[in-house]
Amino acid sequence: MKTDTDPLVRVQHLKKYFPLTQGFFFKRNAGAVKAVDDVSFDIAQGETLGVVGESGCGKSTTGRALLFLEKPTAGRIIFDGKDLSRMDPREIRRMRPQIQMIFQDSYASLNPRHAIGSIIAEPMEIHTGMKSLAKRARVMELLELVGLNPSHFNRFPHEFSGGQRQRINIARALSLNPKFVVCDEPISALDVSIQAQVINLFQDLQKKLGLTYLFIAHDLSMVQHISDRVAVMYLGKIMELTSRDNLFNTPLHPYTQSLISAIPIPDPEKERRRTRILLNEELPSPADPPSGCVFRTRCPLVKPVCAELAPLFREIFPGHFIACHRADQHRGSIIPSQGS
Repeated sequence: MKTDTDPLVRVQHLKKYFPLTQGFFFKRNAGAVKAVDDVSFDIAQGETLGVVGESGCGKSTTGRALLFLEKPTAGRIIFDGKDLSRMDPREIRRMRPQIQMIFQDSYASLNPRHAIGSIIAEPMEIHTGMKSLAKRARVMELLELVGLNPSHFNRFPHEFSGGQRQRINIARALSLNPKFVVCDEPISALDVSIQAQVINLFQDLQKKLGLTYLFIAHDLSMVQHISDRVAVMYLGKIMELTSRDNLFNTPLHPYTQSLISAIPIPDPEKERRRTRILLNEELPSPADPPSGCVFRTRCPLVKPVCAELAPLFREIFPGHFIACHRADQHRGSIIPSQGS
């Protein structure tokens, strides 16, 4: 049973492997792509957990696995006290109204043959018994909620800009009054001027509706703006997880430090003083990750044990988790914080 102190979402040792096969007629197992490899985190009610990392690190697969759009290979996903990983497909279907997703491509995720009114109403047709007039009224309400003109009910997706189409996607995700929304890079395809507007919309909706977000993004500045806590992923694993302020002011993992060192600082003096951390080598393949610590082939602080043992993902400060053999030595950041 769920208690008041339990998180809304609890992910324990989540894995998602995609099998590799060889041969045209007789498929032989040739290993697996470890897209998500032993990931654990909690998300409290009303919280926004940001997830950042390079392309191919498993961010989107993690989000899709939470909704069972990709069936997890192993691990547990507990939502609102219910273990989704033990449910059959029919039970998961009944849970879907409470867990929704906003996709990256605002145009590809909308049916170009349908008017936006029917697109937003479709989840209500599938999951509720609402009558036509009630659905229409709800769609009008949702369009106004996300900042669109309700009179555009009968227009088609191609008649809207990219930012407006993403607002339509948001309205569709909210049509069933979800508790938890996975936002899979919802602003990456938008103009910079529009990104801030959509981020502000997400925050306004969270305050009005009490939403909980998993916010996946490449843009660290946007993640810093919207997130309460941030998880840094690399090659299917979480390297560091802590509060937004801790992560950006005192990053402890070498990978996190390298990501933050790449963020431009508008002050020329601070930009000249800080040290850029450039990573060597290319990103390894998730089909053949390095032994031990997956980051060791690019880490500037690598030592012999890194090749032998995978570091434990452990809490070294209250609420600050890190997966690194040199965790105790990272207490003093090797780059100055952006606020210094």
